[in-house]
Amino acid sequence: MNIEHLLYDYLITTGLSETAAAYINMFALLTTVLIIAFLIDFIIRKIIVQLFTQFSEKTKTNFDDLLVKNKAPRNIAHIIPLIFTLEFTSLIFVDFAYIENIVQKGLQVFTIILILWIVRSLLRTIKDYFKTLPSLKDKPVDSYIQVFMIFAWVFGILSAIAIITGIEFIQFITTIGAASAVIILVFKDTIMGFVASIQVSINDMVRIGDWITFEKYGADGDVTEINLSTVKVQNFDNTITTIPTYALISDSFKNWRGMSDSGGRRIKRSLNINLDSIHYLSEKEVHDFKKIQSITAYLETRQDDIDAYNQKNNINKELLLNGRNLTNIGVFRKYIETYIENHSGTNKEMMIMVRQLAPGTQGIPLEIYTFSSDKRWKNYEYIMSDIFDHIIAAVPYFNLEIFELPSNSSFINFKEKL
Repeated sequence: MNIEHLLYDYLITTGLSETAAAYINMFALLTTVLIIAFLIDFIIRKIIVQLFTQFSEKTKTNFDDLLVKNKAPRNIAHIIPLIFTLEFTSLIFVDFAYIENIVQKGLQVFTIILILWIVRSLLRTIKDYFKTLPSLKDKPVDSYIQVFMIFAWVFGILSAIAIITGIEFIQFITTIGAASAVIILVFKDTIMGFVASIQVSINDMVRIGDWITFEKYGADGDVTEINLSTVKVQNFDNTITTIPTYALISDSFKNWRGMSDSGGRRIKRSLNINLDSIHYLSEKEVHDFKKIQSITAYLETRQDDIDAYNQKNNINKELLLNGRNLTNIGVFRKYIETYIENHSGTNKEMMIMVRQLAPGTQGIPLEIYTFSSDKRWKNYEYIMSDIFDHIIAAVPYFNLEIFELPSNSSFINFKEKL
């Protein structure tokens, strides 16, 4: 007596028809196998998850903790009940070959899905683990994981279709090759993103954590995520901007990593000096400026050199234009340079320069070019403001004026004078 016909033979002896006995026998076997499979799945899942959890608590690495977090043990536990169900399928549907064929295909498709679940859990674990490593946490690991999963899902779907249709996999792939143009069109953005992410990684153009400015997309902040299709940037106002990954290689953007890795953050700002306030210095003015301690030694040395030159060349100094002379803007430039060199917030090992730009309709720009030693935004702004607060307040001491367009109060004061 066969076990698969045990209930069937009994029902026949009770006078039940063969068809009814066969169906009842099938449903009884199916119910029994499903109950056993669920029990096995429950027990195995509990055991494996518990073992993984206990093991992860004893190890120093967090890789096994991430396996548990991403449900890899839970998915692996489904393998044993699935194998059990596959083995007993032929026993359940012994009298129903057509249904057996359908169920077998369904279980085979589920096997493919389960494998994909396991692969996805493992890849997510690898991704999370790589992000904990200092050497890899700024790399676009998400892009590579997504590419692998896309290919895995495509392979899985094609395998499932081949199983359902009953066509050999190789033959099915050959047939589907004719539709490759459509597939490329559908996955155009994905392919472009994949190529872009590889180029970005190889050329080290952008890393997670970099501060980038992308004016075209209104992005100005830190890169938080790089994947196949988009790059996420958290702006300084806490908004999120998404940029197509391929835009990083097709468009121009600014990466501030060089500044972050350097010894300072650049300060480049100018103030406009009124041209009418610029003049040669008289002896009295030079004498008065020597009271400014930071440039006293410079003025004494410089004035001695100028006097020696003028005397040697018998220059008529009744007119200041003749010979060599100091100017108030030149002395002011030296004062600014000395002040910046002694400022506690500037990097003395990097360039310090005070220069004139071309005169324009708003006076002559006097540009300060230096680097703050503190690169943090708030502290950088404080250092820059502190420098210019002092410089702007110092302008009148050199008999100079800052150019500014007339305001309403200027016209009111002018009328009052009239």
